[in-house]
Amino acid sequence: MPNIFIYDEFNPEDNAMLQALYSRSAKSVAEHVDKVRASGSGKFMSTFYVGYGHASIADCGSTTMFIEGISILGDKAIQDWPLYSGQETSTRYIDMGRQPIIDPIGSAASKQILDAWMDFYNDSQEPMREHLMAKYPRQADEDEGVYAKAIKARGFDSLRGFLPAGITTQLSWHSNLRQAWDHLALLRHHPLEEVRQTAEAILSGLKEKYPNSFSHQPTQEQEAYREDFTRRFSYFPPVGRSCPKKMETTIKTEELAKYQDLIDRRPAKTGLPIFLGDLGTCTFEFPLDFGSFRDLQRHRSGLCRMPLLTTSLGFNRWYLEQLPESLKAQAEVLIAKQTEMIDALEASPEIKQYYTAIGFDVACRFSFPLPAAAYVIELRSGRTVHPSLRQIAHWMHESLTQALPNLRLYSDLSPDDWDVRRGLADIIKK
Repeated sequence: MPNIFIYDEFNPEDNAMLQALYSRSAKSVAEHVDKVRASGSGKFMSTFYVGYGHASIADCGSTTMFIEGISILGDKAIQDWPLYSGQETSTRYIDMGRQPIIDPIGSAASKQILDAWMDFYNDSQEPMREHLMAKYPRQADEDEGVYAKAIKARGFDSLRGFLPAGITTQLSWHSNLRQAWDHLALLRHHPLEEVRQTAEAILSGLKEKYPNSFSHQPTQEQEAYREDFTRRFSYFPPVGRSCPKKMETTIKTEELAKYQDLIDRRPAKTGLPIFLGDLGTCTFEFPLDFGSFRDLQRHRSGLCRMPLLTTSLGFNRWYLEQLPESLKAQAEVLIAKQTEMIDALEASPEIKQYYTAIGFDVACRFSFPLPAAAYVIELRSGRTVHPSLRQIAHWMHESLTQALPNLRLYSDLSPDDWDVRRGLADIIKK
């Protein structure tokens, strides 16, 4: 029977030191703990991590950063990393009506655009609530408080599309020390100045707290290379006025058939074996509003290209279909006028994103190994998922099962409908 020790009381660099000592000593960790306490992580990290150049040591220590007052665009840039872990403010549950907005242009025209979006979002809250209560009256067996929260959440679902991407939010980022440096080394060259400044601020804080893990001195060649591809390829190349849905897979049905028993015997809410990812990938391309793209982008098990938010693909119709007729007419006029004003701004396409509402569709491209594709489709097909994303999950299900007829998926393909359970999806004090 092996000996088991659990040490959670040490800071990230101490933790990294404890684990790294295994590579140079056969002694028990119980003895290594005494070394940590005696020498301190600073001395060890400077001697072995920085000088030794073994980056895997920094994989063994982790930290959590809390970032507030950043735009949705900046938030997505931080989350645009395969090993990102963290949480962010949900536009589906939080009233964003009083959040500050980042306005990099700072002109009368740019302010007018932002004010128009927010005026519609705020002024529509009460009419939307009344409309939903009339459409989905509370049933006798439904708790009044839960029902009120569900109505409020459904209203946010419908109105979040009118929020400009420059609106500020907050997020956490939990990372090991190595991944934090690797990602920040790229974010320092991001096309958006806000992201570059945020990356430098995070890096400064990490250097102060963990100086031995963030004393890297990149070469000029490294910096030039990172700057080149980060500035040029941070965003998926924009498309024209259309983005047809398309699914391609490199998985061969005859290869998948070798594992048919695993597919048939898999219980619901159980992932396919990871090794099935070796069979190939599934690549999906489709238009989706940026608000719901953000929900899908959180899945780290595949490759997601960050789309450039523009008005070229139009405003997702789902948001308009949820509004009462009087609001719908106002919204259509607003969208047309805002589109013209955004196009007229003298700014780069990257900067114009700040003034573009997250209800506009973007060109999405996701590539997943099979187990990840199955997980994402099943999870995002559920009735509590935002409906515009749920429609895409249903299409993904259909297109993948057509390509691989013997694949069994536990997707929820029931029609969209009102679900009071949205009111239970909360964090409350016991």
